[in-house]
Amino acid sequence: MLESNNQRITSVGIDIGTTTTQLVISQLTIENTASGTLVPRVEITDKEVIHRSQIYFTPLLDRDLINAAAVSQIVETEYQAAGLTPEMIDTGAVIITGETAKKENAKAIIDALAGFAGDFVVATAGANLEAIYAGKGSGAAQYSAQRHQVTVNIDVGGGTSNYAVFHEGKAVDSSCINVGGHLIEFDRQGDRITYISEPAKIALESAGQRLQAGERVTLPQLRPIVKAMAECVVDVLKTSTHVGLTKELLMTPPLQQAQSIRKVMISGGVADYVYALNGPTTMAEVTAFGDFGPLLGWELRVSLEKAGFVLEKPNETVRATVIGTGTQSVNLSGSTIHLQENTLPLRNVMVISPFISAIPETPQKIAEVVKTQMLRLQVDHSEGVVAIAMRGPRTMSFADISILAQGLLLGLEDYLGTDKPLIIVIEADCGKVLGQCISASANRLLEMVCIDQLEVENCDYIDIGKPLMGGRVVPVVLKTLVFNR
Repeated sequence: MLESNNQRITSVGIDIGTTTTQLVISQLTIENTASGTLVPRVEITDKEVIHRSQIYFTPLLDRDLINAAAVSQIVETEYQAAGLTPEMIDTGAVIITGETAKKENAKAIIDALAGFAGDFVVATAGANLEAIYAGKGSGAAQYSAQRHQVTVNIDVGGGTSNYAVFHEGKAVDSSCINVGGHLIEFDRQGDRITYISEPAKIALESAGQRLQAGERVTLPQLRPIVKAMAECVVDVLKTSTHVGLTKELLMTPPLQQAQSIRKVMISGGVADYVYALNGPTTMAEVTAFGDFGPLLGWELRVSLEKAGFVLEKPNETVRATVIGTGTQSVNLSGSTIHLQENTLPLRNVMVISPFISAIPETPQKIAEVVKTQMLRLQVDHSEGVVAIAMRGPRTMSFADISILAQGLLLGLEDYLGTDKPLIIVIEADCGKVLGQCISASANRLLEMVCIDQLEVENCDYIDIGKPLMGGRVVPVVLKTLVFNR
């Protein structure tokens, strides 16, 4: 790839959610953007979506377990519709979100999709991670950077509403509430209830309704329940202290409200109904897809406008969480690295960037930030490897580098207790000395990779290859969200 100035690759992204499954195929132009005398830096310079799939109802064996064979059939059908074969796909990503994001699902999907792409990245996303993916995919992150305005993206799907707050293109906060358009199921275009989820039962009880599966419901009966759910979604934007139904339905800590929120984007399955000219007027219109999504979308619009928020329409609505992951840039981490060579290579390592602004002044405060971010992204210490990314220490003094080393060890104590390698990615040119300080501060021998002169973002994925040039540099492949570029 590095022998020519540019190359075209084909990338596929698959989003398997609580309610729907979809696929996007993109062609990416990757190009060496460095001059001939510099170390090559290969980046995406153009992206063209060449195929958008139908939107399928997620095939399930039961209410939580994905039918992996049926997903495989969907992918095969869409490849045929796009005129492509598996051999023509260079890279790809699968993201499993919502209620379907369970351990056994990820394993089944990996097995079922073997052979459909050169190298699938499979990510099971917790609520906060899903929110960040959707916000980048919708265009909210880019909008916040271009307009220099705090922008919130709410991805409203079948089971949850996921919030991501962006400031200057960076995700600074996230949350999730158990409100979605598929929490009550109906006969399609009918008025008979076929299923009521637990969160919907809580909302019904709060509204004084005693509806049950098998009963018929009118629009005047249903509207107050859906309106109450929509108001809960808006309440999360207004304050960090919640009571009543909002408190009961929150699935994560509330938004911190550190920035004043005014601009809101809505993505996900109900988004197109938020931006519709008119709301549904009959039960047949409400239950067109066997749920109450169209009514939730309209009531959410009404509640947002009533509360004074400014609705902006995103670039992507229902497809925001679909990601196309491929080789985004190939970098070489510089000659100041610190590593144990037998740790490498490492593949599909998720990046966590805990420090939104400056590094805190004490090891204890550094540890608190790291632990909070690990919890926010629901990192499972029992499986998977993560990399902690940052710009660098407060200053390049030995004292500040030593404080950073101690804080990282404190914050990652539980994670390192599972014998995972410690992976640090720094923009500043101090990987070797930071690695040495961490080794000196640790009370045991650590398996560690500390690399520098690299810029990565929260929720990117990286591959770290075997050392080159006598161990002085390592190749790093950055896999990120195509829609974020």
